[in-house]
Amino acid sequence: MLSGFKDFISRGNVVDVAVGFVAGAAFTALITGVTDAIITPTVGLILGGGLEGGSFSINGQVFDITLIINAFITFILTMAVLYFVFVAPLSKWKARQALVDEPTQTELDLLREIRDLLAGTK
Repeated sequence: MLSGFKDFISRGNVVDVAVGFVAGAAFTALITGVTDAIITPTVGLILGGGLEGGSFSINGQVFDITLIINAFITFILTMAVLYFVFVAPLSKWKARQALVDEPTQTELDLLREIRDLLAGTK
């Protein structure tokens, strides 16, 4: 029973999902911190400065444009980091593994194939 669980956990897809989830959460926290500390104040300064920069209100309802820009930048940066740090290297690794796993012909197999081809042409 435990060996079946071990086989299930060690499958590539389950491990990929787990790593992606944990890494995504960690990078999201990091990128959110960076965007909150740097991007949001910068957008606020560009769109009017001060605490009210980047927001406007209609009938007492505040619309904060910096939050939308911040969320968009956080999403793009998180996806870029996940792709370039995890997805691309893992894809290259899997491609290399596929090349290694391909059976290679031995010299004897190649000689037999040449012999059979030559026997067929006579």
